[in-house]
Amino acid sequence: MHALRTTLTAARTLACVLGVALATPALAAKAPATALPPGAQPQDIDRLAARIQQKFAVPGMSVAIVKDGKVLFAKGYGVREAGKPDKVDADTLFGIGSNTKAFTVAALAILVDEGKLNWDDKVIDRLPGFRLYDPYVTRELTVRDLLTHRSGLGLGSGDLMLFPPSDFTRAEIIHNLRYMPPASSFRSKFAYDNLLYIVAGELVPAITGMSWESFVQTKILDRLGTGCAATVSTISGHNVAMPHVVVGDKMTVVTPDPSTAYDPAGSIQCNANGMAAWAELQLAGGKFKDGSALFSPARQKEMWTPQTIVAPLPDTAAATQTHFRNYGLAWFLEDYQGAERVTHTGGLVGMVSYVSLLPEQHLGVIVLTNQQSGAAMSAMMQSLLDPLLGKPVQDWVKVWDQREADGVKREAAADRDAEAAIKAAGGRAFLPLDAYVGVYHDAWRGDVTVKKQGDKLRMVFSRTTDMQGDMQVMKGNVFAVRWDDRTLKADALVNFRTGMDGAVSGMTMAPLSPTTDFSFDFQDLDFTRSAPAAGR
Repeated sequence: MHALRTTLTAARTLACVLGVALATPALAAKAPATALPPGAQPQDIDRLAARIQQKFAVPGMSVAIVKDGKVLFAKGYGVREAGKPDKVDADTLFGIGSNTKAFTVAALAILVDEGKLNWDDKVIDRLPGFRLYDPYVTRELTVRDLLTHRSGLGLGSGDLMLFPPSDFTRAEIIHNLRYMPPASSFRSKFAYDNLLYIVAGELVPAITGMSWESFVQTKILDRLGTGCAATVSTISGHNVAMPHVVVGDKMTVVTPDPSTAYDPAGSIQCNANGMAAWAELQLAGGKFKDGSALFSPARQKEMWTPQTIVAPLPDTAAATQTHFRNYGLAWFLEDYQGAERVTHTGGLVGMVSYVSLLPEQHLGVIVLTNQQSGAAMSAMMQSLLDPLLGKPVQDWVKVWDQREADGVKREAAADRDAEAAIKAAGGRAFLPLDAYVGVYHDAWRGDVTVKKQGDKLRMVFSRTTDMQGDMQVMKGNVFAVRWDDRTLKADALVNFRTGMDGAVSGMTMAPLSPTTDFSFDFQDLDFTRSAPAAGR
């Protein structure tokens, strides 16, 4: 989430910090109030959006509802950027993060329908240079395995090549997969990853000669006809939402990541109208409104067939009457209040999105926001799904406000525990600080430099400008590193190791707080000291 996943923001702020008028619509709803049930009528959504923006400090959001092949509602609220007057409407582009994955699967489904690819083809037969850590898994991994989070890689494995923004290329990311030991046995458990969707995207040029971006843009997005872009680098016009992060009580506008390396896993920029058209196509079995097909019903059935069990169920399962959860091909599959639900969320730094499809009701709901509050998008989604399903309406804003408050307390407690642990450690290193200075190399993440600055150490990651910070001695060879960029919320522990001669030979890392987002996979790093720092 980071960028390709969803997170609950750790802090909130007052609406006055935004400097905007909340819930100001920029486009009228596309259907009269009578087309929607009480609780989900336009005036209800207006009030709900105002409350959510106020409660969770969301500068702007868009909402769309489709049913029975028609767009019943598509509307924008708030502003594209806090402190500026430009309003969000149903054509405002948002980064949809991991909701991009379903488009990558759709691209592959087109190739399956054309007889150019099979879901159970071995990846190495299609991409001969592909390698994973385990030779057996390399030989056996199929296209289906790329798409179902069951390869054995750990949760978010390798995401530190993606976040914070880095200069890793797609080819480098795919190459470096061979250096990542598995966290579980092959096909044994669900562990969400982004890197194998990057691999999946490379199947498109391998088969068609077209880049993933060109194929998805021309074969899918242009046919939807709503101005959505396959990658941030091709956005045209100015109706684009900016991402926001709340740190303490301050709303911070974040510069969008310009990297295209992870495009097949999370790059698409889309709007409420575009996502409504996408939802209609999905619910119509892959058909556009003119009757032409993007992919066949058989391909869609495969997308919505359980492939990997997702366990355990979220702690909200009882409240939503959710009894099972699986993963298909780029979709989570579950029951919700007695209905089948096909769903996914997406997250980029400063943005989150949420798509729910209910096939039996021919219903789809889309929520896009430009602040990374998972609570805000969840409150909106569930507040709409209940009345649309004819269920008693719960106060989901209150529920998610409490959940977020509980999360803030957990984070604050974790931060206090971390501070207490640092103080209790005594602050004495086994060796003089100069002994730790040097360049350290990890096989997949590259170099990190530890240098002395004044009377303390400082860590600087290569390949990014956003991950560097001061190091604080805890005890022995263990240090805490505090990143200069406080929006990361990802301070880390560093444990230096020594060789038989007593000299520092390498280091490992771990998140300082258990609330750190999973994309900061410090625990997967294993650095070997390659050289003392220059000037030591």
